[in-house]
Amino acid sequence: MTSIADETQWLDATDQARLIRDGQVTPLELLNATLERADKLNPAINALTYRWDDDARKVAASLPNDSTMPFRGVPFILKDLNATLKDQPISNGNMALKNANHISTYTTEHVKRFIRAGLVIFGRGNSPEFGSVPTTEPEAWGATRTPWDTSRISGGSSGGSSAAVAAGIVPAAHATDGGGSIRIPAACCGLVGLKVSQGRITASPMRDETNLGVEHVVTRTVRDCAALLDATHGPGVGDRVIAPTPSRTFLSEVGAPVEKLRIGFLDHRPLAGDIDHECVEGVHIVAKQLEQLGHIVDASWPTALEDASFPPRFTAIWGTNMSVACETTAALLGREVTSEDFELVNWTMAQYAKNTSATTYASAILATSHYRRAVAQWWADGWDILVTPTVSRVPLKVGQFAKDPKDPMKPMKVAGDFVAFTAAFNTSGQPAISLPLHWTPEGVPIGIQLVAAYGREDILLRLAAQLEVAMPWAHRRPAMKAL
Repeated sequence: MTSIADETQWLDATDQARLIRDGQVTPLELLNATLERADKLNPAINALTYRWDDDARKVAASLPNDSTMPFRGVPFILKDLNATLKDQPISNGNMALKNANHISTYTTEHVKRFIRAGLVIFGRGNSPEFGSVPTTEPEAWGATRTPWDTSRISGGSSGGSSAAVAAGIVPAAHATDGGGSIRIPAACCGLVGLKVSQGRITASPMRDETNLGVEHVVTRTVRDCAALLDATHGPGVGDRVIAPTPSRTFLSEVGAPVEKLRIGFLDHRPLAGDIDHECVEGVHIVAKQLEQLGHIVDASWPTALEDASFPPRFTAIWGTNMSVACETTAALLGREVTSEDFELVNWTMAQYAKNTSATTYASAILATSHYRRAVAQWWADGWDILVTPTVSRVPLKVGQFAKDPKDPMKPMKVAGDFVAFTAAFNTSGQPAISLPLHWTPEGVPIGIQLVAAYGREDILLRLAAQLEVAMPWAHRRPAMKAL
């Protein structure tokens, strides 16, 4: 006889919510089944940092029978980065905050929307310190591993959330993306990962929509991705960037007819560097499938992506964000901080930023605005979708981002080799989605990225749903290979 934990492990959030609405399971029973899976599966992948099981049980047991909650009773985790929940701990992947047992004093607007949707939050997914690198191996919590091959990374910075979803602990989880941090772990873990348009989801009350980062979720199905966006999108008080209001629900795009699209693809790195054969092959397979679906497909891409001046300008902004993160951490700790409070690469970037003039930073911001317009021009010229690999390598082995005192920036150099296709669209603000459309012979997922024009999540979700039918992945299950 199977247990509720087994019966619900591979149901997506939409189906789990339906079970509750139909009275087949209570929110508390579903939560307990999820916690049972977490106890069993998490030791092999190290996806979770904090858990507040008892508090979550109280929430699950007292949820109102409210039909306006589309995900009433579905268990959920927050990324251990920025997404504060009042009276619960958060570390941002930082050892000093972890040791101080920092407790949040407020709840962000995005998290409030998760709660209003009926999600039952019981813990957090592991994150690299301040989300700075595309792997989840923080010194504070240790490495998170992809369930498809536990010798390999889960990606980052939403690696804990992604590993938890891929292992079937939860059907969906909160994620953020400042340079690829939703799409990269989605690729490493065989998931759907949508980076929304800048200003699609509010960053209220403490963050800014004009910066590189956005928030959403990682899921196993396109419909969950769309429905959770319906539940959380929209501006907050004081937002400076607000994405165009959709003409209909995002969920209604899933399964809707897809018009003939003009699609370009990029099967090589836009700047110098190698790319794994499996990543190239994945793009070619998807391009051929899109042609068979009736779309116009050609080898075309925004030539602005070949601008070699972009990476150092992105790094200047990224390093400044690390400096701000260090100062924010000092305020949370209530004391001065030193290099001992941070990982070497982040402290090094922060010190670099402190020695950079305001004029240099302002010049980087101005240059990225020019870059944004140049990249977006390709879509303005009549293209609908760009197809690329999500990352340039098969998911790397755990440990390849390890610090090197002789070369403090080594993790960023490894990151530059691994990530060549995602950061541009954080700068441009465009929506981009990673889908698990290719797999190595060993069963390791290879993500393929689709990019649309600013504000056009509707087209992305329609096409993603079409590919989900044509190239299904729901039948795949990780074997949870042992270390």
